[in-house]
Amino acid sequence: MSMLVVGCSQTELQRPAAPIPAKWALAGETSSFDASPAHWRSFFTDPRLRTLLEAALENNRDLRIAAGRVQEARAQYGVARADKMPTVSLGPATGTAITTGYNAPMLSAFYELDFWGRVSGMTEAARYSYLATEEARRAVQLTLIADVANAYYEILQLDELIALLRAAVDLREHSLELVGRGRDIGATNDNEYLQMSVALESSRSGLAVLRHQRVVAGNRLDFLVGKTGVAVPEGKALEEPSFDRLLKPGVPSEVLLLRPDVMASEQRLRAAHANIGVARAAFFPKILITAGFGTAAGGLNSLFAPDTTTLAPLVSLPALWDGGRTSGGVAAAQAREAIAVAEYERTIQQAFREVADQLSSRDSIAKQLRAALANKAAQERRLQIAQGRYDGGVTAYREVIDSQQDLLVAQQSLISLRRSQLEAEVQLYKALGGGDSRVQ
Repeated sequence: MSMLVVGCSQTELQRPAAPIPAKWALAGETSSFDASPAHWRSFFTDPRLRTLLEAALENNRDLRIAAGRVQEARAQYGVARADKMPTVSLGPATGTAITTGYNAPMLSAFYELDFWGRVSGMTEAARYSYLATEEARRAVQLTLIADVANAYYEILQLDELIALLRAAVDLREHSLELVGRGRDIGATNDNEYLQMSVALESSRSGLAVLRHQRVVAGNRLDFLVGKTGVAVPEGKALEEPSFDRLLKPGVPSEVLLLRPDVMASEQRLRAAHANIGVARAAFFPKILITAGFGTAAGGLNSLFAPDTTTLAPLVSLPALWDGGRTSGGVAAAQAREAIAVAEYERTIQQAFREVADQLSSRDSIAKQLRAALANKAAQERRLQIAQGRYDGGVTAYREVIDSQQDLLVAQQSLISLRRSQLEAEVQLYKALGGGDSRVQ
């Protein structure tokens, strides 16, 4: 990392080069235009999901905690920035002493001459720490958006699976009734009736499991939203388009720097760099200018004498020998900066990996969906053939049961893949930084 040294002032930090490839393996053509995905309000098109996201951003407690930390960091920055201004108090100025008689309060002022950048370094470090906290809040917000969306898609999946299995239970109850009538007249045997009964009870058991999962998923969504009973409009089904467009990843060196976690890591690096200047300033004298304005008296007769003004410098010299404490402070600050550089580079590498993983996931799920659609169509045709063969007395009802079960599995797999496709796009949106999530 190159530095430019000017006198005793703190050097300018140069952002480390991103230790990542120039593009993702599955990105295709990229351009800077695609570097940032859209804001969540334009990215998610489901009106029900939008309402839930708005409620979550207003009520979620994790986000409130993160916002509180931002307020705390902002206040700490204000404290550090106040050190650059004079301090005014009521009382004798430093160095003013009246040993006899009486004294009247004086207005005292103190101001440090920041020749070596100690105060400005502390202020900059506090500012960068505040900015890092703000980016951390954005990261919490982005995670919340993704979690609410994924919880919502899980509920959509479970609702469709419940509807599918409920229809299967109804069908098998009707089939069991038909098989029972056939057994009564000798058209079917006990084995076929038992096979149908096993299939029915298996479906009932699966339906009970799904209903429990639906309750748990609803509770989780309520927890993320932060309140219950949110009035929501009608939403979209899983197979309906939920996004205006598929995300394009853009150029890694551009898009990843927009991620809140990367930006927070960079701000922490800048704070660590500023603290080196603070540590180095300990080698130089600390110069305070003190001034007193008011009245002072040696006795009651002169209590209200003409105004008295004092002005004096106060120089605090560094220790001639401190056992290496000051130099150790500089070394520690430099070590913390080296750690911050490594953490910054690791954050970028992790961000690159997450995008690459989601691009691969999206590509894989798209291929699986095409195969699942073809399989569902084939299973539907197979059931038609099996039903026809049974109606014609060619085969036993077991073939129909097997065909129904295989079609049910194919339908369930398709529903799960549609949810996975939506979640993959949401996770890619999160990995790319979620657009300008600072806009509410």
